Amino acid sequence: MLTFAHDGGPTTAKSTLPLPSLLALFTAGFLAILNETVPAGLLPKMAASLGLPASVTGQTITVYALATALTAIPLNAALKNIGRRTLLVWALGVFAAANLVIAFQNNFTIILIARFPAGVAAGLIWSNIGGIAARLVPEKARGKAIAIALAGTPAALSLGLPAGTVLGDATSWHATFGMITALSLALIGWVLASVPNLAAEPPSAHMSFPSILRAPGVQTILWVIAGFITAHNLLYTYIEPLASRAGAGQIEWVLLVFGIAALLSIWVTGQFVDPHHRRLMLVSSCLLGASAAVLGLAFVSPAIFYLGVAAWGLGFGGSATLFVTAGIRAAGTDGVTALVVTVFNLSIAAGGMFGALLLTGFGVLSIPWASAAIMIPTILTVVAGRQHAFPQGTRTHPTAPVVPEVAR
Repeated sequence: MLTFAHDGGPTTAKSTLPLPSLLALFTAGFLAILNETVPAGLLPKMAASLGLPASVTGQTITVYALATALTAIPLNAALKNIGRRTLLVWALGVFAAANLVIAFQNNFTIILIARFPAGVAAGLIWSNIGGIAARLVPEKARGKAIAIALAGTPAALSLGLPAGTVLGDATSWHATFGMITALSLALIGWVLASVPNLAAEPPSAHMSFPSILRAPGVQTILWVIAGFITAHNLLYTYIEPLASRAGAGQIEWVLLVFGIAALLSIWVTGQFVDPHHRRLMLVSSCLLGASAAVLGLAFVSPAIFYLGVAAWGLGFGGSATLFVTAGIRAAGTDGVTALVVTVFNLSIAAGGMFGALLLTGFGVLSIPWASAAIMIPTILTVVAGRQHAFPQGTRTHPTAPVVPEVAR
């Protein structure tokens, strides 16, 4: 089975969680996802400053997501022999450098080019923080550790748009990217001080991505991720026109309700993911599907709309933890997280493109109903995955490799 270690040696079942390390991983994930979403709140100022339509400026988000999706698997395969902290520090360095370039640029072509390495670095960060967290604790605490490390993802998704708007209004879009650069550099010091340099798996323990895909349950998990995130991103990308249709007021209030519900979901997931993983996965999927249907009735009243938003946040908040935990348990290696990240980001892109077609052809209220429809086969897939993908209780993969504790 996998071994889990701190700087000082293996962790025992009674050890407390290594919070400084886990919070550093949380912050890394938060910045990676925040940087993906923050341009949405900066679009008006960026577009005006660059002299471009908002639709063109918005491609800064598309390039970032595609860079993550296209490079996560090949780069993780190429860098599999590097210590995990070393890899994380390198990725944060590239991330900081790319954002520094953007902070001092008014040339859209250069900005677009710089967004690509930023997205590449974000993919490396996001696809490794869950695996690092899992190896810092014993088996029984693995889900809780992953929950803390990955909580930065829904937190950033909840706060990215309002944060971008507030920061852009208070300063400038250049200053916002400069602030992200400064936080990334500070985080490098935090990671070096608190996260042990866990060794990569020895060559004898490496699993190729085709082998990971063949592990029982992995493909089922990836199909669930694809459906879940496509349905979620249909709602997230077009939440502003939905809120406007419902007369729900400013988008910042809508995202605040979503964010509070998501944070509550993260807490609940962290507390109960290890003994009740399957139940939480079923509840989250059903909540997302039901919330989409409620949002389809958004025209009835703002109160119904906010009820749907709260249920949506509760369903989505712990999803990243549930997916990564399921993947690691099914595959027996944290290498599966690169596949999770790739499917996650491709599904984000799919949700955005599909939503654009729906919005143009059928109107804004078609979007939540399409999201609800996608969740029907997704929920059925979760139900069917009771043996390998989402089994009841915790499970240790029988062939999981023994990993050296700390890279020297």
